[in-house]
Amino acid sequence: MKRLLILSGKGGTGKTTTAAAFIRFAGARAVADCDVDAPNLHLVTEVSGTPEISDFLGGDKAVLDTEKCTGCGLCQAHCRFDAISRMDGVYSISEYACEGCGVCAHVCPRNAIRLAPDTAGRKELYTDGGVFSTAVLKMGRGNSGKLVTEVKMAMLKHAPETDLAIVDGSPGIGCPVISSVSGMDLVLVVAEPSRSGLSDLERLVKTAETFQTKLAVCVNKWDVSPEYTRAIQEFCEKKGIPFAGTIPYDHHASEAINQGKSLADIDCPARDALKKIFDTVCRLL
Repeated sequence: MKRLLILSGKGGTGKTTTAAAFIRFAGARAVADCDVDAPNLHLVTEVSGTPEISDFLGGDKAVLDTEKCTGCGLCQAHCRFDAISRMDGVYSISEYACEGCGVCAHVCPRNAIRLAPDTAGRKELYTDGGVFSTAVLKMGRGNSGKLVTEVKMAMLKHAPETDLAIVDGSPGIGCPVISSVSGMDLVLVVAEPSRSGLSDLERLVKTAETFQTKLAVCVNKWDVSPEYTRAIQEFCEKKGIPFAGTIPYDHHASEAINQGKSLADIDCPARDALKKIFDTVCRLL
């Protein structure tokens, strides 16, 4: 089974739209959405069945037992993150501000505060007719790289016999992307033709090269700026990175997304361009 990861230097470049089209072209039966901060592949990819849902436990956070609390205020006085507040004489701890340092539990004379594993997200695994693995991270939580690894490994563990697994990664170059890259046979970067798009591509390529991962690049909405499309092609030639093709601006894309459809299901120029890129990617794999 070959493993294809689709990335972008920032959100909104067409990464998920590309991933959804590739899933339809390939009839992929092993799919993962590793954009755990804002998963949306399910909106344009058919998912059926009832998912197996499980909690993702992140770092510890402070939990206050109000029955033991005497209201001395030592916890609030020592909290460096302003996570503890008092209202009507009752103290409470903000799950979003707490960093789990444990100082409050250490200074509490009544042992009214303890550190407990924090439910930082939710994992979903669909196995009806194939595998679709996804998750969502709670707002303000860390450990996104660890969650991405669990999403990816769940897909690989339960994947049926299939030729291609497709992973929709996170935008950027942070921990989620690093966790996504490991173990992939090819990474396709969807770039946008702009100054920032070229800069994002350079940073993403540098990150992927650290893991000696095979790369390919395509440009979405290339006709918005042919100048920067050429600059991206020249960058790829200089780095020895295969250039998989270009996708024109196409109003059908937004129409398809609004209808919850993949571009692979729409007869339009963008669909034809994506099919050519998909064929090129398959040859590279």
